[in-house]
Amino acid sequence: MLNFSYEARNATTGQKVKALVQADDEQAASKLIRAQGLTPLSISLEKNRGVHRFRRIKTKDKVLFSRQLSTLLNAGLPLVQSLRSVAQQTANTPLKVVINQIITDVEAGTSFATALEKHPGVFNRVYISLVAAAEASGTLDTGLERLADQQEKDADIVSKVRGAMIYPVIVLLVMLAVVGFMIIKVLPQVESIYAGLPGASLPLVTRVLLGVSHFVTHFWWIVIILLGLSGVFGTRWAKTMGGRSIIDKIKMRGWPIGPLFMKMYMARFARTGTTLVASGVPLIQVLEITSDAVDNVHLSKSLDRAIEKVKGGKALSEAIDKDPNFLELVPNMLRIGEQSGALETMMAKVADYYEKEVDNEIKAISTIIEPVMMVIMGIMAITIVAAILLPIYGLVNQSGFTGG
Repeated sequence: MLNFSYEARNATTGQKVKALVQADDEQAASKLIRAQGLTPLSISLEKNRGVHRFRRIKTKDKVLFSRQLSTLLNAGLPLVQSLRSVAQQTANTPLKVVINQIITDVEAGTSFATALEKHPGVFNRVYISLVAAAEASGTLDTGLERLADQQEKDADIVSKVRGAMIYPVIVLLVMLAVVGFMIIKVLPQVESIYAGLPGASLPLVTRVLLGVSHFVTHFWWIVIILLGLSGVFGTRWAKTMGGRSIIDKIKMRGWPIGPLFMKMYMARFARTGTTLVASGVPLIQVLEITSDAVDNVHLSKSLDRAIEKVKGGKALSEAIDKDPNFLELVPNMLRIGEQSGALETMMAKVADYYEKEVDNEIKAISTIIEPVMMVIMGIMAITIVAAILLPIYGLVNQSGFTGG
């Protein structure tokens, strides 16, 4: 399939339309354009397609797509016309291509949810399931609005967590750069001073750091190869089930990030569940979808076990009660929602609570990280200073002793 850009005129309104269409050849593209009630004025094959292929479709683009489509559908416009209008307003070229493919599928008689399923890299299982439920109930506009809200809140949490992790990483990189400069540039000068003194001996800390300096200076290519191999194999290992299991366990239990990630997972579980329950998705399917959405293998396994218990007749709160991968408040709150017949409302309250707790946890981690980083910087500074100054003091003492 090739991408064609075209300019066409709407036969009804006379308005000119510029968009993209995917087809096997120019003749097929013309047929697809005419099928939309448009008269093609020019059709050209898209160049530099490889550039677009590597451009990401960001969450904010998908949120805007959902919200715009919801607004147009709520105003009473047909689905295809709404999709075409959204495609014209979309600045992201890859998303525009996807929307045009969806339009083609919907016009061919495919349901909207089925058309979305052909683009799993853009629309995840939560999105598709909610759209399917909303289509079946005739509330697609409301379902899309809920989806936009859910995506925004989930993206906001992820952004805050990443922001909390960026500061210590930047500080650590700066410290390593400073230490590297001192070891490679400054320490060898100290060694050259001592080299001309018979019987002079460098302190142990200086000799160790000089050994590191010599290795990096003379075998830098080995260092680069080792770093490259570590990155490649580390990335591959992280994608294996064993690697993911260890990393996800560290996220949930490691200090100081464990409480932060646990609360983030609880917020994601509750927010996703709220959106799906509110759209009328059956509870078993809600749990299956949420198991994928939480993005943690241990929590997914807990949800899989909960699914079997719910199938056996247990309530959701009972199914996850005493599970170490769920914070205690979650089953307690869900139990109240089940007893009062307001599970959706209670899940929303759980999501709101843990989203606020994520903010508090980020502030707490920031407070902890600053003194920890100061201590680490102090230890590194003392080590470097000792490696440089101790030999100098040794020279001073030696010269003073000789002069006496």
